[in-house]
Amino acid sequence: MLVSSKYPEGIPLHQAQVQTHNTRRSPNALRLIATSLLLYASISCYYFLSFQSRNLASTPYQKAEQCTIDNLHADLSFLDPAVPISAEEFLERRDRLAQALVASNVDAFVLEPGYTFQYYGNISQVDWEPWEPEERPFLMLILPHVSSSGQVSAKTAFLSPHFEEGRVRMLGIPTREDELEIVIWEEHWNPYDTLLKSRLFDGHHGKLMVDEEIRDFIVRGLDAAGFETVGLSQDVELVKQQKSPAEVELLRVVNTGTVVAVRAMRPCLIPGLTEDEVTEILNSALLSINFGLFFNIVLFEEHGALPHGGFVTGFKKLTPESMVVIDVGAHYLGYSSDICRSFFIDPPKTQSPTMMGSLLNSWIRNPEGRQHLIADSELRAEKLRVWDIVLQAQSAAAAAFKPNNTAASVDIAARQVIEDAGYGYAFTHRLGHGIGIKAHESPYLNKWNNDILLKPGMTFTNEPGIYLENRFGVRHEDIYLVKASGEAELLTGRRATGPYDP
Repeated sequence: MLVSSKYPEGIPLHQAQVQTHNTRRSPNALRLIATSLLLYASISCYYFLSFQSRNLASTPYQKAEQCTIDNLHADLSFLDPAVPISAEEFLERRDRLAQALVASNVDAFVLEPGYTFQYYGNISQVDWEPWEPEERPFLMLILPHVSSSGQVSAKTAFLSPHFEEGRVRMLGIPTREDELEIVIWEEHWNPYDTLLKSRLFDGHHGKLMVDEEIRDFIVRGLDAAGFETVGLSQDVELVKQQKSPAEVELLRVVNTGTVVAVRAMRPCLIPGLTEDEVTEILNSALLSINFGLFFNIVLFEEHGALPHGGFVTGFKKLTPESMVVIDVGAHYLGYSSDICRSFFIDPPKTQSPTMMGSLLNSWIRNPEGRQHLIADSELRAEKLRVWDIVLQAQSAAAAAFKPNNTAASVDIAARQVIEDAGYGYAFTHRLGHGIGIKAHESPYLNKWNNDILLKPGMTFTNEPGIYLENRFGVRHEDIYLVKASGEAELLTGRRATGPYDP
C-alpha cells in the first residue's frame, strides 16, 4: 500500500484525505450549530415574550381599559361641533366688558394671568407659553373708549417688566391695533407708580375694578399708588356668565364627551378592580380623545358618602353590589366639564340551578346567612330608592332653570324633593354652580342666593345628592343652559335613566 510522506506513517492515503477533509469542515459545522442554536433561542424568546405580552394584555385592568377605549371610539360624533373660539370673539368680549365698565362708572378693569386672563386673552391658543402669576406684576388692563358718536369699545394694554416685553408680544393676544400697548417698568421702579404716570392715566387717580382672582399685594400696591380699587359689579360678571353660542357648543362637547366616556366604561368594569384602577381607566379614555385631565373622583359604597372622597380612598374593590359614584371633570379647547354619575356594574351571569339550590339550602340552614342576605336585600332596595329620589330632585331643579328665577329657587326645588322623601339631612351641599372655562364659576345655586336672577345664556351644573355616612352616596350631575323661553337645554347629551344606564 502506498503511503504519502505528507501524512503520518501508517495511515492509508484515502483515510488521511477523509480525516483532513473532516478537520477542515469542523469550524463551519460549529458555526452552523451555533447559528441554529441562536435561531432556536431567538424564536423561543419571541414566542415567550409574545405569550407574556398576551398575558399582560389580558389582565382585568388592561382588558377593562381597552374595552372602555373601544366603546368610546365607536362613536365620536359628539366632537363634531368643536370649534376653537375665534379671535374676533375675544375682541367682542372685551368690547362688552368695556360697555359694562362704563355702566359701572369705572376707568379700567385689571387682571393678572389666570382664567379671566385667558377668557379675555386667547384660550384657543393651546400651545402658548404658560405664564403663571409671580412676584413681578404682569397685568392686563381693559379700558373703555367712547367715540364721538358714543360707541363704546375696548382699549387693551399691559403692565410688564421691561425684560419680559418681548415675551408678552409673543403671546399672540388678539388686538385691533398694529401692536400691543405695553407699559414697561424696570425692576428698581415701583410698577404701580409707573402705571399711574403712564399715558394710560397721565397721573389721574382712576377707579380700577379688580378681577376676583387678582392677588392681595397687587391690590394694595395699586391703592398705595393712588388708584381707587373696587370689586366686580354685576354688569361685569354678566359678561362671563352669559355664554355665546360658540361657548355653549364647546361646553356641550366637553361635557357630553365626559359623560359618554363614563357610560362607555361602565359595562367594562368587573369585580375586583379598585377605585384607583377605575380612575386610571377613565383617565386613559379621556386622554384618548385629547381631553385634558382635570379631576377624577371615583368612590365605591361608603366612600361615596363623602361627596369628594377622602385621603384614604382608592383601595376599595368593586363588587356587583357597590354603588359607584364618579365625579369627573376635563378640559377641551379651554372649556371645562364637571359631571357625576352613580351606578352599579353589570351583575354576574346567572348561576346554574344546582348552584342556586346549594345556596338556598345553605341559606335555610344558616340563620346568620339568612339575616345577612336580608340585610343586603334591604340595603340594595334603599340604594335603588335613593337613586330614584335624586333623579327626581334633579328633574325638579331642571324645571326651575327659567329666566328671572332666583338662583336660590333652583336649589330649593331640588331640596324640597329630597326633604319630602325624608333625606333632607343627607343633602349636604349646594345644588350647583356656573360653569365655563372654569369648572366652578358664579352664579352659585344655594338656597340663600336670592339676589341673583337667572339670565338667558347662563350655564349651570345641576347636582343633587344624598349621602348616608358609612353606607353609600348617590349624586347625579348634568349641565343646563338657561334659555330665553321654554325649558333649559341639557348640555350633557342625555341624563341617566337607571343605575345600569348612567
